[in-house]
Amino acid sequence: MINQLKQYVNKLERGEINRRQFFKLMSAAGILSFTGVHEAKAFSSKAKGRIVIIGGGAAGLSMAARLNRWLDDPDITLIDPSDRQYYQPGFTLIASGVYQPDEVWKEQKTYIPKGVKWIKDTVKALDPAANKVVTSDNTIVPYDFLVLTPGLQINWHKVEGIDYNRLGEGNAHCIYDFEGAQKTWKAIQAFSETGGQGLYTDTYTKHKCGGAPKKICLLTEDYTRKQKTREKVSLDFFTASKQLYDVPYYTPRLLEIYEERNVPIHLNVRLKGVDTLAKRAYFEKRETKGDELIIEPFSREYDFLHFTPPMSAPDFVFESGLSWQEGSLAIDGWVMVDKETLVHPTYSNIISLGDVAGVPTSKTSAAIRMQVPVAAKNLIALMEGKAPQEKYNGYAACPIVTDYGHVILCEFDYNKEPDTSFPFQILDTSKEQWLAWLLKVYILKPMYFYGMLRGRA
Repeated sequence: MINQLKQYVNKLERGEINRRQFFKLMSAAGILSFTGVHEAKAFSSKAKGRIVIIGGGAAGLSMAARLNRWLDDPDITLIDPSDRQYYQPGFTLIASGVYQPDEVWKEQKTYIPKGVKWIKDTVKALDPAANKVVTSDNTIVPYDFLVLTPGLQINWHKVEGIDYNRLGEGNAHCIYDFEGAQKTWKAIQAFSETGGQGLYTDTYTKHKCGGAPKKICLLTEDYTRKQKTREKVSLDFFTASKQLYDVPYYTPRLLEIYEERNVPIHLNVRLKGVDTLAKRAYFEKRETKGDELIIEPFSREYDFLHFTPPMSAPDFVFESGLSWQEGSLAIDGWVMVDKETLVHPTYSNIISLGDVAGVPTSKTSAAIRMQVPVAAKNLIALMEGKAPQEKYNGYAACPIVTDYGHVILCEFDYNKEPDTSFPFQILDTSKEQWLAWLLKVYILKPMYFYGMLRGRA
């Protein structure tokens, strides 16, 4: 199967077959059934209305494609400034040498559906009461229905001593950026040779692909073993959470892996700052005893650091009044939506999904893939004057790469219960699997570019 996968993907990338032929070959080989990904069912509506989509990432483009196909007479405007569409789950694989940088991006213009108006700009303000959007050049864009999918904002400045323009300085790296992932791979190779202390952190906010910090830590460890230099490095993982992972079915094996590989886990720890000149990271250990929050500052020297900055909804979302006003999702401005219908409870002509949506599940492209058909059909129902009926169960997937060749495929719902896709039900997905590695490395990227973004998977 792996040779077939490589062959089909290579032919598609070289332009020797088109997208439709690719899916036919995948289907004939049984690979579409293998991945649990299927063509979207036909659907159409005569509903009318001006639709504005803010954000042209995975959620925005997938929504544009679905709505453009499902509406008989679509009137869709997409606002997004990007020249490139990145397959962001591939950044970890760039940072571990599995992918080359040019394998994870395409030109954005090739994914704007025909007939969709593209405003290549950022949003400065959003006025939901007046049904209008204001772009950075002061263009006013009115709407009847709004799809709010701007992704999230990475707050580099909240780690004192380093910012986006200084990634890599003092050997402090982050894979949540295209250039940063490339610098990380070079640094991991050098770190394996020189040895020393490696520190890995997640962050205290919700963040995209929560498994990414764990993945790059474990891949570094495996890389040093393959280079026969493991004894030269010490690795530590710091998490702001009270546990390594919050889906109980998958946690025991992850804990075992960290223990087996001698990577200590430090709980309830936040990274506060980095002295890149001295190569020292500053932390806070935060624990509650009774009603008292006890904060203990400490610092550690490092030779290699991978850090995860805090993340939030974009500023204009905060300022629009569309965010949650109370609860854990309010702190970072995530958009208030019904967690099943994805419709805003105050403004019923607004639907939000993807990373910006304030729903209690992980922020992953797999979650978006399941949200899109629900959101699109519910939006069309609203346009038709009907109540939204489609429901999203909180499905998300996080393929945690444990080494070069194995993945724990974490799939779960709002209740943090396993929600396993076919054919992985026949495997023990609480343990690392080679088949899940094939899915991660060879299948998900072409499915993203040639299926999901086209509204067909």
